[in-house]
Amino acid sequence: MTGEPILFCWSGGKDSALALHAILESGDYEPACLLTTFNEHFQRVSMHGVRIELVEKQAEHAGIPLEKVVVSQQSSNEDYEAKMSEVLLRHRERGIRTVAFGDIFLADLRAWREDNLARIGMQAIFPLWKQDTRQLIQRFIDQKFQSILCCTNDAWLGEQDVGKPIDEDFLSSLPPDVDPCGENGEYHSFVFDAPFFRAPIPIKIGEKVYHPLELTHGSSRACPQPIEPTRNPTRGFWFCDLLLDEQSSPRERERPRSAHAGKGVEPRRQDT
Repeated sequence: MTGEPILFCWSGGKDSALALHAILESGDYEPACLLTTFNEHFQRVSMHGVRIELVEKQAEHAGIPLEKVVVSQQSSNEDYEAKMSEVLLRHRERGIRTVAFGDIFLADLRAWREDNLARIGMQAIFPLWKQDTRQLIQRFIDQKFQSILCCTNDAWLGEQDVGKPIDEDFLSSLPPDVDPCGENGEYHSFVFDAPFFRAPIPIKIGEKVYHPLELTHGSSRACPQPIEPTRNPTRGFWFCDLLLDEQSSPRERERPRSAHAGKGVEPRRQDT
């Protein structure tokens, strides 16, 4: 018996991975696809700066179809909402009524998501909501997820942090006013291995680039502004360009799939 078919909003980072893992483990839901927003001009995830091909690999290794929501370089929030609504309505017509998110405690963001979905007759679920972020990140490490920082907000972290793996050393190095999960926009991450992946994704670190805040715009921005900065204001963001490591041999490192991996639901087809 399968669970309710849902859509999953996938950023490619640790919160998304933990939330998806919780959903797969529960058995209550079956992800029909992963929804990811991409910047059309840069061909990267809108908020993380990760290349499209890396997120395609994540979906492939999870065994769940990927659906891309494409926004323009100068897209506004209104443009983003229109594009996302178009995609969601198409899935609603196929019988899907629920969308899952990895948000933890940003109440305004949750309300915004719920309001937008309610307008089109859908609802949201938040598997990680109000969980302790210190416990969440520890669970992430203990369950053998592997992730790397792809973006840092210079109000808290810098060039020396982007490109670091999320591990015990990283946790111990965090300043006390940085949320362990980066929930206020302190950092973003890319998950290259998870319990529901068929194998790790081989990656290597490319160029590190700094973008001043004034160069980010609308849906192309890399990180949300912190809600209540306790340090100097954000001046910009450090990005780490992640690349597929073509020299690695994924076949040699493949492992048995999790019992919950690759169980994406095929949406019902519309009559044509």
